[in-house]
Amino acid sequence: MKTTRNTASKAAILDLLTQSKVALSHSEIQKLTVDLCDRVTIYRILDRLVNEDVIHKIATPDGTVKYASCHHTHDHQHHTHNHVHFNCEKCQSVTCLDSVEPKFSIPEKYLVKEVNFTLTGLCPNCS
Repeated sequence: MKTTRNTASKAAILDLLTQSKVALSHSEIQKLTVDLCDRVTIYRILDRLVNEDVIHKIATPDGTVKYASCHHTHDHQHHTHNHVHFNCEKCQSVTCLDSVEPKFSIPEKYLVKEVNFTLTGLCPNCS
């Protein structure tokens, strides 16, 4: 049986991601949490939160990995990470567009397990 550790650091990082309107990178999280914990602990907490399905990873076009809180309740909605992300070229913010689901078609016998669909341009604050 797998146990889940709830630490002050984990709670603080989850709260930070939940309150953020944009996805955050590891280095942004580290700066915002100041001396809460070291960088390795932050990586472990982020991996644990991804595995617990409360946050998800977003790969940006420049290769940076950002993290965002999942805006769902398992009881009321079918939860999926297969939504569109928007990457602003100017301010570098990454935003989840939860209401936009990508559509695509693939050849037979391919099984899609995850979609990472990122649009790039200017966000409303920068356009």
